[in-house]
Amino acid sequence: MNLRVGVVQFNPKIGQVQANLDRARELCRKIEPQSLDLLCFPEMAFTGYVFENASAISPYLEHPRTGPTSQFCSELAKTLGCYVIAGYPEKLSEDELAEIERASMGQTPRIHKGTEVRQVGANSAAFYNPDGAWVGGYRKSHLFDTDITWAKAGTGFTTFDLPSPLRRLSLGICMDLNPQTPDWTSASGPYEIADYCIAQKSNVLLLLNAWLDSNEEPEDEEDWHTLNYWAARTRPLWAENPKDDPSNGHETIVIVSNRTGDENGKKFAGSSAILSLTKGSGRPKLLDSMDRTEESIRIWHIQPHN
Repeated sequence: MNLRVGVVQFNPKIGQVQANLDRARELCRKIEPQSLDLLCFPEMAFTGYVFENASAISPYLEHPRTGPTSQFCSELAKTLGCYVIAGYPEKLSEDELAEIERASMGQTPRIHKGTEVRQVGANSAAFYNPDGAWVGGYRKSHLFDTDITWAKAGTGFTTFDLPSPLRRLSLGICMDLNPQTPDWTSASGPYEIADYCIAQKSNVLLLLNAWLDSNEEPEDEEDWHTLNYWAARTRPLWAENPKDDPSNGHETIVIVSNRTGDENGKKFAGSSAILSLTKGSGRPKLLDSMDRTEESIRIWHIQPHN
């Protein structure tokens, strides 16, 4: 059975939530209902990403299930008859905020690169099914510099068991792909999310990103340095193994939904991509990718091998 995936790559304007939602609707207007299995939007898709601190992002924090991102995903999923997922800044519950307040009493405020750390939200994803119903959420586990000033880290990666052709779908957000140790190597890792996918026997790994441009070979339409890095960080899913390894031949489809554009002095890589990674094959296979600056929806129809 074909897997039909849509990725929306665009340049959201920071703080302009309604305008960003309108732009997303415009990009999706030509999608025929029942033509997709999954539609993906990037990390913090409708709020923008590079907020300076907790005070700056606080007006844009959303409640799960009822916030603008959740409402949009639910409505679009029901209209198109497919799963829809998008990243958003989640507002912490009152209980969580109270717990953080209690834990910080009497302690010196934490400073990260000159900015006070104040946990008010989480860098999250909202996932809806073709009926417009909530499937689940996820909180980014590995925080980037921009997240650290305001976000509470998640407690680990997550996997959803879905109907065919999606089947076992594992989810991460941007920095979740990066190593969490300073002395890692491309040969030995560690490869946290890839190893997690192996343990879960994932059929799909979905990454919602606001990944920065590498600034390497800027004349190229795609950010090849970034594409190669994404492939390198999923090495256990395709690296050559002993021939008698029973997991050889397992295919993981990796979908990277990234944003494009510039925001508060940061430039994003675009280059959203889909890869077929077969365990033991010895090489990653890039099926397709978008350009660095492209604002559009790209639809992929692929035939999974297993």
